[in-house]
Amino acid sequence: MSRRIFVGDIQGCRVELERLLEAVAFDPAGDVLCPVGDLVNRGPDSLGTLRLLHGVGAEAVLGNHDVHLLRTAAGLRAERPGDTFADVLASGEREELLAWLGALPFVRAWDDLLAVHAGLHPLWSAPEVLLAGRDPLHPDPQTDFATRARSCAPDGERPAQDWPEPPEPFRPWFDYWPPDAAERRTVVFGHWARLDGVHRPRVRGLDTGCVWGGRLTAWIAEEDRLVAVESERAYAEHGS
Repeated sequence: MSRRIFVGDIQGCRVELERLLEAVAFDPAGDVLCPVGDLVNRGPDSLGTLRLLHGVGAEAVLGNHDVHLLRTAAGLRAERPGDTFADVLASGEREELLAWLGALPFVRAWDDLLAVHAGLHPLWSAPEVLLAGRDPLHPDPQTDFATRARSCAPDGERPAQDWPEPPEPFRPWFDYWPPDAAERRTVVFGHWARLDGVHRPRVRGLDTGCVWGGRLTAWIAEEDRLVAVESERAYAEHGS
């Protein structure tokens, strides 16, 4: 039986990704690999990670670090201290890999699931339609929410910062999921390492901080099963 294997923030941790794929017995002939964004950056091997994901036809979504790489490669941003994707920018495979990355959507939808990197706005009724075809090189509030949001108010307003935990009316965006009784899908996301994963009705959070020295976590949708491997080491100073 074909399986959808969702993976939390990889961030260039290729070795851990390879170990995780072994642990879940990933079969590229039948299984579908579905990373939930932040494929690159801060970890040691962004280039190797993109090669692997591209090679197996991963059905990923874009995260904020992926968008940052694309905009940097396009000359719209400068590299930042701590960026670790120079290997991609200098590679002879740069154009092929960036074309693949840039064509990824911000949201993927199935009959029973939605995948997004960071969050879904409480007032979005069909995020896969709203965000379809958005260009990652052109910032807009909707894609920014999908790739960066953590806490928000019921109307979608975001706090100035997410840590320390903001006061009411701000709450984790997934406290508002599902937005209505008609929405039956489970949403899968990453981006929030401080939570060390989320497993609650219709919500699966998979960022368990691999790049910070935590774990890389997969959720096998058809089995409702979590599988994780420990990070080889902390590759960056701890963040959220």
